[in-house]
Formats: sequence, C-alpha cells, structure tokens
Amino acid sequence: IDATKRAGELTLDEVNRLNEIIADPQGHSIPVWLYNRKRDRKDGKDSIIVSNGWDTKLREDLERMRKIRLHRGLRHLWGLKVRGQHTCSTGRTGSTIGYVRQKKQAFFIYSIHL
Repeated sequence: IDATKRAGELTLDEVNRLNEIIADPQGHSIPVWLYNRKRDRKDGKDSIIVSNGWDTKLREDLERMRKIRLHRGLRHLWGLKVRGQHTCSTGRTGSTIGYVRQKKQAFFIYSIHL
C-alpha cells in the first residue's frame, strides 16, 4: 500500500488488507511497542483496538480505577488533573476570570419623627 495515498483514494482491496493487518498484527510482523493495548487486564494479551472498542476499554479502565479507589481514578471522578500537573493557577474550568468585586449595599436608616 502506497504511504502517500489518502484514505479516500484507497481501493477496496487495500482497505481489506488494512483491516486484516489490524485484526491480526502479530501475523504481519508489527512490533509490540506499536500496539495501543498492551497486556490487557482481562486476557493479558497485546492488541490493537479501534473505534468503539477503544472507548469501551477506556470507560472500563476508569470505572475499575474509581471502584478500587485509586488516586488516579478519584482525580478522574473529581474532574481534576490526573498526571501530576500543577493546579493552583492553571486548569481552571468555567467562565470565571479574575475576581469581580461586589458593590457595597447602602443601608438607609429612616427616622420617623412623631
């Protein structure tokens, strides 16, 4: 398969060949360091995961981390940074920028003369 071709220019045979390679990467001498799922927790195998399978595996991993109360899982749960970044001044979400001072309320004392 020509590496300079775009995805829309591939023929049906070339697309089928790519699907075969992704389905069985070990049979086509693709190195293990190139896989995106190494030593899966359930079956212990190395594999290449695509599309919906990737989303499912990520969701399962995050649920497992939350369930066993890992620090990383809790950070995901709370919506904080996970990989050790500083959070004092960066990573603030929402539209709040800076500090807006509230106007002081004026208290009027009405005196009633009898």
